[in-house]
Amino acid sequence: MAIVENTSREFRFTEKDFNDLRKIANEHTGIIVSDDKYDMYYARLAKRLRMLNLKTFSEYVAYLKANEATEFIPFIDSITTNLTSFFREKHHFEQLKSEVIPDLARRPDAASGLRVWSAGCSTGEEPYSIAMTMLESLHLMNNKKPKIIASDIDTTVLKTASTGIYDIKRVEGLEMSIKKRWFTRGKGRNSGLVKVSSKLNEIIEFKQINLMQSWPHKEKFHIIFCRNVVIYFDRPTKEKLFRRFADQLVDNGYLILGHSESLQGLTDQFETIGKTVYKKVK
Repeated sequence: MAIVENTSREFRFTEKDFNDLRKIANEHTGIIVSDDKYDMYYARLAKRLRMLNLKTFSEYVAYLKANEATEFIPFIDSITTNLTSFFREKHHFEQLKSEVIPDLARRPDAASGLRVWSAGCSTGEEPYSIAMTMLESLHLMNNKKPKIIASDIDTTVLKTASTGIYDIKRVEGLEMSIKKRWFTRGKGRNSGLVKVSSKLNEIIEFKQINLMQSWPHKEKFHIIFCRNVVIYFDRPTKEKLFRRFADQLVDNGYLILGHSESLQGLTDQFETIGKTVYKKVK
């Protein structure tokens, strides 16, 4: 696909600028950026140029390279896309409740509580959905509360996630019993908003983590959710990441991917036990 420069734009954005920026993004995050993201890069990063009082994208590339410690996070926050919802891919939560939690709850290594990692948690709907599902299953775990680490590379979405405050439209499709138990409806100036129960916040820790760099975890997890993230990675990056996930899971731990992702042909460390639900075997 040939990239055609639009000379009528506010800032000059050449093919070289685009290639330089997507190379930086790939080297640090593993994300593969296709040619069709050219216009998206311009639209989102033009805001950074205005904020930094720069005149061209080549100036921004130079600025980013010279100020990586301070500018890399705003750069990544600008170009990443976050789309999620409560109980997205509902079958995962049904299997979590009916099969995964009961299996794990019987194990000696779960005596102190199950440990879960929501990797690529976006604005928080996924870890809160996991927390609701697990707290409703506490009777299976001898009332031991689970611990959930929710991470994303994007600090902007993490701020939203940590507040647990959402537009009321985000919960319209949920069952009434779930809304009554786990959400508080805002009043007055907070009308039109809902806030998740503090019981959910108590078991979730939000962290900024780049999956391509070192991970801060000291303990292994029983379950790792990493949904709709690796779809953007190339094959070598996926293979490396799945090996690291296997190392970060307890024996017979679970890895849950997104609906369009698969481990087929990439690793022999897992077996399929459901629709994009995998169990560690090595």
